[in-house]
Amino acid sequence: MLNELLLQMASEQEGMAAENKARWARLVTACLPFADAATTELPLGRLLRLSLFQVSVGMTTVLLTGTLNRVMIVELNVPAILVAAMVAVPLLFAPFRALIGFKSDTHRSHLGWRRGPYIWFGSLMQFGGLAIMPFALLISGGHGVGAVWIGHIAAMLAFLLVGAGVHTTQTAGLALANDLAPEHARPRVVALLYVMLLVGMLISGILMGLVLADFQEVKLVGVVQGAAVLAIVLNMVALWKQEAQDLTLTAFDKPRPAFKEAWAEFSAGGRASRLLVAVGLGAAAFSMQDILLEPYGGTILGLTVGQTTALTALWSAGTLAGLAYAARRLAKGGEPHRLAGHGMVWGILAVVAVICGGAFKLTPLFCFGVFLIGLGGGMFSVGTLTSAMSLARDGKSGIALGAWGAVQATAVGLAILVGGGLRDLVSSLAESGLLGTAMSAPATAYVVVYHLEIGLLFAALVAIGPLARYAPAGDKTPANSKFGLADLPA
Repeated sequence: MLNELLLQMASEQEGMAAENKARWARLVTACLPFADAATTELPLGRLLRLSLFQVSVGMTTVLLTGTLNRVMIVELNVPAILVAAMVAVPLLFAPFRALIGFKSDTHRSHLGWRRGPYIWFGSLMQFGGLAIMPFALLISGGHGVGAVWIGHIAAMLAFLLVGAGVHTTQTAGLALANDLAPEHARPRVVALLYVMLLVGMLISGILMGLVLADFQEVKLVGVVQGAAVLAIVLNMVALWKQEAQDLTLTAFDKPRPAFKEAWAEFSAGGRASRLLVAVGLGAAAFSMQDILLEPYGGTILGLTVGQTTALTALWSAGTLAGLAYAARRLAKGGEPHRLAGHGMVWGILAVVAVICGGAFKLTPLFCFGVFLIGLGGGMFSVGTLTSAMSLARDGKSGIALGAWGAVQATAVGLAILVGGGLRDLVSSLAESGLLGTAMSAPATAYVVVYHLEIGLLFAALVAIGPLARYAPAGDKTPANSKFGLADLPA
């Protein structure tokens, strides 16, 4: 009797332990978006470690487009056109992502690795650019030893290296994730990776804002070079023992296909062209204020460096909300073109809130506008990406998504450059009195750029409208499918 009682108690304890484990698993799945992406081949621990390269990309993005542009314009007095050019240089490298992905697919090597070498060299370029960047910026702003023009050239080189490294690392890293994950889990795996990208931006924005709350040049050097070390450490931990050697894939005698004919086939036809026009206009509209929001908050609303850096974290939170809302809508059969159009409408309201927040000195309204920019941008990106995926039905997803990423990234880079140049031009005209007394306020140059953004958003709505009206049933996302932001470039 005693033995039976003890066995029964042991069995009950094992049952309780199994139930507790199940509860913890459900809790992790509920708290971590897309945690169900884990599979037997790619368990959650290994997947989270792989996602660290996205954290480093998010951290670098916050540094380039969130912190340094404010510091260069406000604290170092670098002309906004130069700042815009520096920030645009990494983005203009993004159109080569399709070529990078193709090269990693067909990489020849005696070591049997295709993705690893690209992640490694991308990490080295990212580290090198961040290592020299703070000193180049100080010289560029006249705060160092040396000619200012040397600082300008060195800063351009640093931004170019960082951009090339980020895009190379991210492209090869996403391709590696697709290689490791089974086919049915790939969309959810890539979705988890992009959630980690935004989480990295959110955390980095908060931490950098706290460190730079009391701005000093020494702190700037420490933050940028600390980010360089952390980036290469995160990337190497993410890559460690992830890719298996396969000499058959990297053999030198293996035929290498060309993608010229596939690209011509995809670009032919009015529907794809109209979509790419809408992507370019919308991406430009959502990005033109990237280097101006923080200087606008500092100049017009008197926000500190730490407070303006935190705006990037607020934008990231809005983007996460936009991704979550878009995923839910598409999972219920929502139409992607209409979803993108709704995102652009939210973008128009966001820019209006930013303008009114500065005009009436209402910081909460300004911050709400920043959040809405992220919300609308997330919905727009998801909608246009899903539409691009629907154009690739015969195994040509790389061409379709590569075209989407190339157009988006090029539009972003040009928009940032035009936004900075237009701000400088209007500011000089206002200061000289050529625009009249009514437009001599410091906010005039920023408001002109914001109104141009509103015009671009309306133009993008016009471009995508016929696609939403066309909306064949076959292009709708099935109600029982899981949306995963698969292969989201840029």
